[in-house]
Amino acid sequence: MTSEPIFTPSDHRDYETSLLYMLKLSGPMVVSTVSFTIMQFVDRFMVSRLGTDALAAVLPAGFVSFLPGGFALGAITSLNTFVSQSLGRGERAQCANYFWQMLYMGFGYFLVVVAVMSPLAPLIFRLMGQPESVADLEVIYLRITLYAHIAAVINWSSNQFFMGIHKPFITMCSSLCGQVVNILANYALIFGKFGFPALGIAGAAWGTFIGIAAAALINIGLFLSGPVNRQFQSRRTWFLDVEKMRDLLGVGLPAGVGLMVNLAVWGVILFALVGRFGKEALAATSAVLSYTNVSAMPIVGISTALTAAVGKQIGAGRKNFALKQTHISLKVALVYMGFVGACFWFLRDALMVFWSEDPQVIEIGTRMLICAAIYQMFYAARIIYGGALRGAGDTRWLAFISGVGALGILGAGGFLVAWLLPSLGALGPWIVAAVSIVTVGLANRRRFLSKRWTRIDLFRDRAVTPSAPMDSMGQ
Repeated sequence: MTSEPIFTPSDHRDYETSLLYMLKLSGPMVVSTVSFTIMQFVDRFMVSRLGTDALAAVLPAGFVSFLPGGFALGAITSLNTFVSQSLGRGERAQCANYFWQMLYMGFGYFLVVVAVMSPLAPLIFRLMGQPESVADLEVIYLRITLYAHIAAVINWSSNQFFMGIHKPFITMCSSLCGQVVNILANYALIFGKFGFPALGIAGAAWGTFIGIAAAALINIGLFLSGPVNRQFQSRRTWFLDVEKMRDLLGVGLPAGVGLMVNLAVWGVILFALVGRFGKEALAATSAVLSYTNVSAMPIVGISTALTAAVGKQIGAGRKNFALKQTHISLKVALVYMGFVGACFWFLRDALMVFWSEDPQVIEIGTRMLICAAIYQMFYAARIIYGGALRGAGDTRWLAFISGVGALGILGAGGFLVAWLLPSLGALGPWIVAAVSIVTVGLANRRRFLSKRWTRIDLFRDRAVTPSAPMDSMGQ
């Protein structure tokens, strides 16, 4: 541990702790995450035109595919932490070398995932108790999207790298291009347009694959481009570095478990609980989660930018700046999510009519939206404080509290409610889900305010080796 004080004094008004700085840093990430979720929203709307079975199948299958994907994506977020802290330390060549190590590990991981999960797909959905007509469609969708994750490793790693070096505009551009390709491919392959065969739900999965692959080509091209290579030596740092792999895994494995539990396991448990009440309840849950995903994505974008901002300040030894950046980000998130919650509450009937003409689906969905409205501001606290803690490398806590929320509260509590209070129907699991989000949001706030994260040193006993001065890319 360093002998320097935890918090450095600041007698001047620093730009990096201003609202303007955080908005400029997070703006491109907000655009990227919102546009990605809108793309998913459009994809699901296209699938909903195929009928209730298809709508009920696409989101559970997506959550199952995101079990290994969520683990990998969570682990890859550690790249943001190490790249941003290396940037703050002035070690820019190390930023690119961390990227290569993550790429190698990600490719190896997903080759194993595809080999294991693809043949097990029918068994997975039978164990979840899904209706047979829905399960058949889920198997088709899952098997194709598993292959898409191999290409997604490049995108996820590139996003974290460019965010870590505070160049989020690059990520935004590649993401938007990939998403446009995705929507066009989905339209062509789901409905059989432009001379392509109508593949239905399989077309939705292949469209996702094509869009991800397009973005991956753009990202790797930008990473190897002249400006990035001159500043970060991206073409000369591709060699294996076992020590850096250990660094990434030390922070990334807990982060992977945390995100997998937070998103994928949480969703799988919710769908397993709701699935007991029929395909109408599953369809309503798919629709409501599509809305909540859209609502949360701007905050996820801010959180990702906050991870990079906190990491850079910690690397530069300015942990007091990280505190200020977090408080500013939280204020923005609370105002926005409060507005979203009000929309869910007062516009719930119109929101459900947009998704389905089935009166039973609409009735169930409007009740679920009330639960979603209640937990929005707590969800904002959960995401923002999580981003700040991730920037400091406090991922073990995040994994622990995510497990408590998903497995302890939603899992055990949800099954108890479904067993003891069956009269609540599909609303019972959603009430427990709201309790889970509120609990984890408050716990993350308490953890951050305790300042235990300030004692984490990811580069303990490692000498600083500054890079050459910045060139044409600027900083």
